[in-house]
Amino acid sequence: MALARPVALAAIRTNVCRQCQQLLRPQNFSAPALRSSQPSVHRGIRPSFTPVRWHSAPASKSKVYDFQQVKQISEKPSAERVLIDVREPSEYEAGFIPGAINLPIKSQPDALFLPAHEFEDRFGMSKPSADQEVVFYCKSGVRSSAAASLAQQVGYQNVAEYRGSWLDWEKNGGPSGK
Repeated sequence: MALARPVALAAIRTNVCRQCQQLLRPQNFSAPALRSSQPSVHRGIRPSFTPVRWHSAPASKSKVYDFQQVKQISEKPSAERVLIDVREPSEYEAGFIPGAINLPIKSQPDALFLPAHEFEDRFGMSKPSADQEVVFYCKSGVRSSAAASLAQQVGYQNVAEYRGSWLDWEKNGGPSGK
């Protein structure tokens, strides 16, 4: 029995067909080999392709506003709605949608998680209440989506995004607060 295993392995190793031996040898990829129109596939070798599965983030539960809707919000501010610019202060100072407040999501990601008194100490304004609608925008829509997700984690129920954000606002000729 001790000899059976090595003998069986030797038999398997020697019974490799010629096509498989050619596949195992290093290939010379010269020009004539590359011009071959028929790929050589051994009948025992079947290529298997595993489909790639792409996973994305769950769909956002926030409302999505377009330019006209945000323009109306900007022109007619209300106590029930807060327009929040989540860009960095230097971007905000260069231009912002009139009526927007600045909460930089990149440098202050914990802003909405702060207690109301600490929020006011840090930002110099009162924290938006959970019953207000918070509308986020940034430069291109990426940071505003992240901010909307954070707001929902904190417990804000009425969350919206302006996905076109500042680039869309400028493209459509929206007024700039400076």
